[in-house]
Amino acid sequence: MLSDLRAAGFDILAKNHAEAILAHDFPRQIEELETVLRDFRISLRELVGGGGGESGQTQRMRHELSDLGWGKHRFAVQTVVDGREREAVSHEVDHVRFAANGSLALEIEWNNKDPFFDRDLENFHRLHALSAISLGVIVTRGRSMQDAMLRRITGWMRDEGLTDEDDLDRLGLGSRTAAQKRNVARQVARGVPFPEAFAKKFVADKFGPATTHWAKLEDRVARGVGNPCPLLLIGLPETILTA
Repeated sequence: MLSDLRAAGFDILAKNHAEAILAHDFPRQIEELETVLRDFRISLRELVGGGGGESGQTQRMRHELSDLGWGKHRFAVQTVVDGREREAVSHEVDHVRFAANGSLALEIEWNNKDPFFDRDLENFHRLHALSAISLGVIVTRGRSMQDAMLRRITGWMRDEGLTDEDDLDRLGLGSRTAAQKRNVARQVARGVPFPEAFAKKFVADKFGPATTHWAKLEDRVARGVGNPCPLLLIGLPETILTA
């Protein structure tokens, strides 16, 4: 299962018998997910132009999942005692795939603050305890992508011949604050090439260690956050980054 993704460098971690559940009860649904992820690409140009946020490609992944039935769903939970409602809460999940044998809940954490992992995992835990979902899935930046981000953005800027702020403005590549521009200018004044100076500041601001990426997710799962909900964790690899 997920052999194509593993071969393509995706980080894959299954917990609490998740692989057995998927293989037995959700073979078609996990094939849908694998197909969407296998063909997914993120353009470095759009990544920089979008300021590190969800790019058009990331939104395309969401749309493709929704088109396959992985739509947003709000689970409403009510507590009734002696015919009286005592409590009502709701749990919203961005992508839920309902099937004959249960349901799969999926969250994409492309670039949030890392406490969002706690929210997702605890949400999955509660919904699983209520038998509302069979399994939780989280897709995030993988280890290889996180490690390569600085190198890939620097190399792309060099290849594109981007040598100053005017080049970025001319191509409409994102908005920078005055403080960010000053930081880059100080590095350039010290002899750091512009692509390297810009990429260093950009990656530090947008994809720092306190954002959602594989190591942060793996750490939480190792500590038992989300247990005993079956979990499938997927990290997007460097290889999906394109010019």
